[in-house]
Amino acid sequence: MNNKYGFILIKPQLGENIGSCARAMKNFGFKNLLITNPRDGWPNVKARATSVGAFDILNKTKVFKSTDSIIKKFDIIFSFSARKRDINKKHIGITTFLEKIKKIKSKKIGLMFGPEASGLSNFDLSYSDYIVQIPSSPKFKSLNLSHSLSLICYEIFKLNNYKILKQSQFSKKIGKKGKMVEILMLLKKNLEKKNFFNPIEKKNSMLTNINNLFYRFEPNDKELRILGSLIGSLSKNKKKHN
Repeated sequence: MNNKYGFILIKPQLGENIGSCARAMKNFGFKNLLITNPRDGWPNVKARATSVGAFDILNKTKVFKSTDSIIKKFDIIFSFSARKRDINKKHIGITTFLEKIKKIKSKKIGLMFGPEASGLSNFDLSYSDYIVQIPSSPKFKSLNLSHSLSLICYEIFKLNNYKILKQSQFSKKIGKKGKMVEILMLLKKNLEKKNFFNPIEKKNSMLTNINNLFYRFEPNDKELRILGSLIGSLSKNKKKHN
C-alpha cells in the first residue's frame, strides 16, 4: 500500500536534499519520487551521495517540466506547508491528513513539497485538493525539505504498520529472588560492620530504602553473581604487605 503514494518535489534547489528525500523514502518503504525542474540538473552526483544507498529510487526518479504534467498522474494531491496560506483551499492538520488517507483505499495519492527557499507558490498550491500544515514552533516555522518529507513518510508508515510499532516489550530472564535476598543479607551484614546504620533508630527506614532500590532492579542470574561478588569483595580484608 505504501507505493500508491508519489512524493513530488517542485523545483528542488539542492541535489543533497533530493538525495536525503530518497533516503527517507527508502527508510519507510516508499519508492515513487517525481521532481520538476531541479535547479542543479538531473541526474545529480550530490543527490546520489546523500541518498546513502537509495540508488534504486534515484535511478527511477522521473523529471517533469511542469506541475500540471505531474499531478495528472494522481487522483488526489496533498500539498505541505509549515505556514497557513492565503488561498481558497482546505487547510488541514496532520491528524486530519492521516484520517483522510486512511479512508482512501485504491486511489493514487500525490504528496507535494515546494522548493527550499520559498515553498510552494500559490499557483502550485492551486493544483492541490488539500494543504497540510506541518506543525512547528511559531518562532521558527521554516523546515528543511528533506526533514518535512521525512516527517510525512514516518507518519504514513506508522499508520500502515501499527503492528510493527506495537512490538512486545523486550523480555529477559529475571534472576531468582532468593539470590537477591542472600546478596542483600550480605550487604546488610557488611554495612553493620562499618557502622553504616547510624543513628540506629533510622536503621529500619534505611533498610527499607535499600530494599526499594535493589528490588526495583530486574537483574538476571549473571548480573546477580557479579553484584554478589562486588559486595562480597568489599568485606574482605586487604592483605598486609611487609
